[in-house]
Amino acid sequence: MLAAEWLVNLLLAYSAAGLAFGIVFITSGIGRLDPVARVSGLGFRLIVLPGVVALWPFLLSRWVRGRR
Repeated sequence: MLAAEWLVNLLLAYSAAGLAFGIVFITSGIGRLDPVARVSGLGFRLIVLPGVVALWPFLLSRWVRGRR
C-alpha cells in the first residue's frame, strides 16, 4: 500500500507542477515557441492546457533553449 500512495503522491506533484507551469506558459510563453499561437485567443489556450500540463518538462526545456 505504501508504494501505491507514493506513486499517487508523485503523480499529484507532477500534475501540480505541470498546472503551475501551464498557467504561466499559456499566458506568456506559448507565443515565443509558436508565432501563430501568439495571436490565439483564450479558447485555443484552454484547449492546449491539458497537453501542456502533461508535457511540461519538454516544453520547459524548449522554452529555455528558445530564450538564448
